[in-house]
Amino acid sequence: MDRRNFLGQSALSLAALSLGTSCTREKKTVRIPQVGPQAISPDFGKIRALLLHLGSNMWCDFPTELMGGLCEESRELLEVKPETHLVWTDEEWQRVTERATGKGINMIVLDLGEGLLYPSHPELAVPGTWSVERMQSEIQRLNAMGFEVIPKLNFSTTHNGWMGDYRHMVSSKPYYRMCEDIIRDVVEIFGHPRYFHIGFDEERASFQESERFHYICVRKGEYWWKDFLHIVGEVEKAGARPWMWSDYAWTSEEFFERCPKSVVQQNWFYDSAAGGFDLATNDTHDHVRLETFYKLDQAGFDQVPCGTNWPGGKRRREGLGADDVIGRLTQFSLANISKEHLMGLMMGTWEIYCWDVAGRDEYLQKILHGIDLFGEAIAAE
Repeated sequence: MDRRNFLGQSALSLAALSLGTSCTREKKTVRIPQVGPQAISPDFGKIRALLLHLGSNMWCDFPTELMGGLCEESRELLEVKPETHLVWTDEEWQRVTERATGKGINMIVLDLGEGLLYPSHPELAVPGTWSVERMQSEIQRLNAMGFEVIPKLNFSTTHNGWMGDYRHMVSSKPYYRMCEDIIRDVVEIFGHPRYFHIGFDEERASFQESERFHYICVRKGEYWWKDFLHIVGEVEKAGARPWMWSDYAWTSEEFFERCPKSVVQQNWFYDSAAGGFDLATNDTHDHVRLETFYKLDQAGFDQVPCGTNWPGGKRRREGLGADDVIGRLTQFSLANISKEHLMGLMMGTWEIYCWDVAGRDEYLQKILHGIDLFGEAIAAE
């Protein structure tokens, strides 16, 4: 072997060794206790779900070990800082879940992120991450309160800060193995849930152009389809039905043909431009999102529309608030989506990721208020 080839082979070997060291750390063998199916299973059409985020590293970049470590210097470069510990306190979690009782809410969709210890990848945990036993105990507690608990992991490249080093390996073999491992872990921990939310929202470069991100990664075209269908296949192989945000349908007509009908669609419409819920008169940028409800229904997809009390865009600028959104979306969905395909409704308050110390109680109150608004919308059906 000549010197050039020798040096090239040595560099490749060192790179492989480095990759293996940082992303395949010694994994502890953790036995996942076997549990039976959840006690609560709302009927088709009757799902009234509340989205809660256990982890919060879905809106950030994450300066990881391969990038030189999560040092303060690299962390301070980012507009939205990744959390290095679990944000929720036990008291806050209790207050939020107890607030949801007695309001007609019968499902909690739990966005896990860094909030759960994955036995196959314990390196993704942070201080405060829930153990397998803690999660299973909490599922039992929530079942007893009248909630089916559905896991959610966001595989969108805009919301995968929770993946740590793997955020920088999208579409690679190590990335695929990690996704496969964690899906299996979660399905077992949750006692083989009926549904598994896989995220996939906001995967466009425009969502990563702010100072939140220094590493921009976006899949499109066949690369997006390859990864998306692989995740769908892994969830179905594990025995759960995939559930996703419907963003890709906004800009892709082929989505309605290529996406498997087995995937539950969750289009979200927050009327952020205040154009209203009438397709004939809404001429804002929200028009395409509103139209997507009709197109998904016509294409034969089952849907769980999502509303909010989080004001964005024009509403925020003009101080309009968004307390009316979930009630209007509920009435719109019941009137315009066929009973054969309307599985239910969901409320997302979108406040957990903003829980800085200074505004912590303010954000908590917004979540509690959002739960109350959803309860009022359910009661008015």
